Amino acid sequence: MDVVPSPDGSPSTARVPAPAAPSAAQSAAGAKGAPPKSVDKETTAGVLFGIGAYGLWGLLPLYFFVLMPAGAVEIVANRVVWSLLFCALLITVTRSWSSLARALRDRAVFGSLGLAAFLIAVNWLTYTYGVTTGQAVEASLGYFINPLVSVLLGVFVLKEKLRPLQWAAVGIGFIAVGVLTYSYGKLPWIALTLAFSFGLYGFVKKRVGPRVDALTSLSVESMVLAPFAAATMIYLALAGTATLTTQGPGHFWLLLASGVITAVPLLFFGASARRLPMTTIGLLQYFAPLLQFIIALVVFREAMTLDRWIGFGVVWVALLVLTVDMLRTARKASVARRRP
Repeated sequence: MDVVPSPDGSPSTARVPAPAAPSAAQSAAGAKGAPPKSVDKETTAGVLFGIGAYGLWGLLPLYFFVLMPAGAVEIVANRVVWSLLFCALLITVTRSWSSLARALRDRAVFGSLGLAAFLIAVNWLTYTYGVTTGQAVEASLGYFINPLVSVLLGVFVLKEKLRPLQWAAVGIGFIAVGVLTYSYGKLPWIALTLAFSFGLYGFVKKRVGPRVDALTSLSVESMVLAPFAAATMIYLALAGTATLTTQGPGHFWLLLASGVITAVPLLFFGASARRLPMTTIGLLQYFAPLLQFIIALVVFREAMTLDRWIGFGVVWVALLVLTVDMLRTARKASVARRRP
């Protein structure tokens, strides 16, 4: 993702009563008790922004569904082109052209964002293909197992040492993939491609760090992909398979709206990440695949056999173990910071 949140954004619950004639010590305590009110507001705003971001990402299957008969390639190509135009409008309104220019001049930043653009293109194409071909359940699985992939990347790329519960979660995750492979009769390649492409995308973006804000990052990634996306749109139009102008004005404007639909949740996420600790963000991230899973079952009526339910259940056990470990670690870190 684009922004690394501050280590601890949790509010204090301490309250200091103010007597009619406070002493100096009490006044100091009262002064310390005032900031949490603003922190409360920031935390509430962060949670709302986070729910907005993951909620919109969770509802994406419905958007892709109403775009049919457009295929995955056309949807992603339009998404890139209109995202770039929307980003240019936002940059103009916010007067952020200097930030974009700095990112383009910095070879390390531009190279990282170029790689991120490739990874997110793979992710978008795979996810859109999954939804538009009746495989939205498997697509949601990809984002459920993404936290486990992030843990594996920490081991193999960053050489991190896993805690026992993290090892347990990864082991349970491998069992889940085995169960689902048996259920599908093949590797769940859509889910695995989504999990690894998004996990690597997050890793690359984290390496860029705070040098690039969310809007600049999306703008550079869109600029890298735009020539390929525009060429694809032209090719589809010449081949007579493009739907942009052939399915009526409603379809036309829905495809154009892909720029807004792409940028807004990303900006919401950036606003949330600046206000919340990583632990809270880690909990909110399950909101999107859960919504996608519910939509796949309730709206798209995709089948879930018993062995697939078992496979998903094992995945959820792995995520529960990972979440318990995350909360325990955050609590220990919080206690350590409060010690004099």
